[in-house]
Order: sequence, then structure tokens, then C-alpha cells
Amino acid sequence: MHNNIAEFLAATCTSVFTGAAIYITFVEHPARLECGVEIAAAEFGPSYRRAAIMQVALAAVACVSALVAWLLGSGVWWVVGGVLVGAVIPFTLVVIMPVNEVLLDPALDRRAPRTRELLLRWGQLHAVRSTLGAIALVLFLWLLAWR
Repeated sequence: MHNNIAEFLAATCTSVFTGAAIYITFVEHPARLECGVEIAAAEFGPSYRRAAIMQVALAAVACVSALVAWLLGSGVWWVVGGVLVGAVIPFTLVVIMPVNEVLLDPALDRRAPRTRELLLRWGQLHAVRSTLGAIALVLFLWLLAWR
């Protein structure tokens, strides 16, 4: 793989990942909460399952592509961007997954105040993923613009 192709793939996947993450942070999750806690908790599962598949694939491909670009001669900043976007995967598994597991538990009382707290916490944690993606995207775009 030529480093230009790897760079393009890393930037493209990071763009799509970040766009989706920002949409979830600023549009979908707040709209979900506006519907009330019970509906928000019910909608969370189907939405999460669909988004998780897409977002993990995009983050993984972006990270690997950035590392390949570096291995093929692109600068070390491609590693930095790749690590930033790739960091959303372990962050999700270690930090967000415990919240997800509670929200996805069929025994969860969707009317309980704790459910609202969990949904609000999930939104804050997801914003971290949006931020990591955005920083990586800005870095990649800067690298592409100033070759």
C-alpha cells in the first residue's frame, strides 16, 4: 500500500467516524433524552448496537491505516493521529462498557432516576470519543494540507 493511499484511508475513516460521533453527541443522544428517560433507555439498545459496529470498524481501519502510512514513510504525526482515533476502542471497552452493560440490561428499571444518570453519563463519555476523533481528524487534515 502506498503511503498516500494509507493517509487517504486514515483521513477518510476518521472523517466518517468523527462525523457520526459528533452527530450522536449533539443530535441523537440529546433528542433521545428529550423523549423521556423510559423511551431514551428503550431506544439506546438498538441505536448502540448499530452504531458500535460501524464506529469500531471505522476507528480500527483509521488507526491501522495511519500506522501503515507511517511505516511507509509518512511522518510520525500519522502515528499520533492513529493512536488518538484508535484510543476510542480501549476507552469504550474500559470506561464506557460498564455503563453500556447497565443500560442494556433487560432488568434495568427504565423509570428509575439512576437510568437518567446513566444516560447522562454515557453522553459525557461519548463526547470524549467525539473529541478524540475530532483532534485526530484536524491533525490528519493539517498533515494532508501541508505536505
